[in-house]
Amino acid sequence: MSSVNLSDQAAAPESPNTRFIVLISLVATLGGFLFGFDSGVINGTVDGLRLAFDSDSVGTGFNVASMLLGCAVGAFFAGRLADLYGRRTLLIVAAVLFLVSAWGSGIAGTSLEFVIYRVLGGLAVGAASVMAPAYIAEVSAAHYRGRLATVQQIAIICGLFLAFLSNYLLAKIAGASIRPLWLGFEAWRWMFWMEIAPAALFLGALLFIPESPRFLVVKGRRERALAVLRRLYGQGAGTTKLAEIEASLAADHHRPRFSDLIAKATGKVRPIVWVGIGLATFQQLVGINVVFYYGAVLWQAVGFSENDALLINVLSGALSIGACLLTVALIDKVGRKPLLWIGSVGMAISLGLVTIAFSTGTLDAGNRLQLSDAMGVLALVAANVYVIFFNLSWGPVMWVMLGEMFPNQIRGSGLAVAGLFQWGSNFAITMTFPVMLAGIGLAATYGFYAFAAVVSIFFVLRYVHETRGRELEQMEG
Repeated sequence: MSSVNLSDQAAAPESPNTRFIVLISLVATLGGFLFGFDSGVINGTVDGLRLAFDSDSVGTGFNVASMLLGCAVGAFFAGRLADLYGRRTLLIVAAVLFLVSAWGSGIAGTSLEFVIYRVLGGLAVGAASVMAPAYIAEVSAAHYRGRLATVQQIAIICGLFLAFLSNYLLAKIAGASIRPLWLGFEAWRWMFWMEIAPAALFLGALLFIPESPRFLVVKGRRERALAVLRRLYGQGAGTTKLAEIEASLAADHHRPRFSDLIAKATGKVRPIVWVGIGLATFQQLVGINVVFYYGAVLWQAVGFSENDALLINVLSGALSIGACLLTVALIDKVGRKPLLWIGSVGMAISLGLVTIAFSTGTLDAGNRLQLSDAMGVLALVAANVYVIFFNLSWGPVMWVMLGEMFPNQIRGSGLAVAGLFQWGSNFAITMTFPVMLAGIGLAATYGFYAFAAVVSIFFVLRYVHETRGRELEQMEG
């Protein structure tokens, strides 16, 4: 019996092979699932890390945040390396790094060893975060490209949710995260090892998908690109698409490089690069990862019990998935730009209400913020409305746009720079929240995030251009 390789099947019929396109896009989104799982798994292991490595609060904090440094580096170099070796190739490298990081983080015997493995995981997350949406954009047809790319955000949230669920179940079975579970190893170590299964699935599935046809054209592998395009779109449409790709590269056909981000006519960074940086940065400046990383701490700080705080986090996760599903239905109908500015308006208003609610609080003897019943309800409702608006707009749409907005020649380099700013901003917001909380208070901190949301409205209206329905060969720099 002969095996069937998805990347080498014979030419398909004239109509687009939608099932095949959806299948290989879903394989790419497994990178998003691992992105979410790897980001979320650390939350249940903090006590185990502190005990195992005898670290103080600063050391434990760096153990937790170290992955984000790897993410920034991974996102930056993945774009450039993908231009040299291919999108699929970089996703395979990311899958291997996910495997190594999952095993090593669980087996680590020292804090330094743990940080090294977490940074390797960060490299994988950073690479997957920019390469998965780029790959999906480069194999999808324009009329449903946005919907497929939006699935990436759903995969990220599902990864976070399953990491939280896995952590909870393992700790419950063992009695606590620091207690031995199977084979004499503590539960917190098994929390990391749970990632090995989806990482292995990701690696195996990547071996059966084709390389991006646009990368193949750039590398001069015309016949291989034509075979993939015909497999995706059919004989006639595939041949036509090849001609369009070659025409888009004809005026400036050379190996992609970072200097392509500089406009030859002006000697300045291309405007589209600044737009990409702005999208990547504003997605973090509105403070969403404060909810992801500090949700339980936040709600306990304003008077909710630990159980109530964890329940609120579960509610926020469910609302996030629901909002992303709504985006899947809307993004190719109403467009990217309307979703962005509507999201910005919604986040500005809801964050403003959260700020007002927090500003009315008083500190108790334990230095915890106490809110009246009415203000507590306002803060809770407004914060969850904020989560809905974020996941309806900036959460998925930013990744969709970064994957499709750059011209073919600079897509890898543009993604590299935007990814660096996205993860750098993520690290900055994550690290500064405790400092801002102690220095200027909760209300002023959320006031800053609300201000960033207001500024993002004008950024979208002035600088962001719609990409709905446009082929990648029509993108201009």
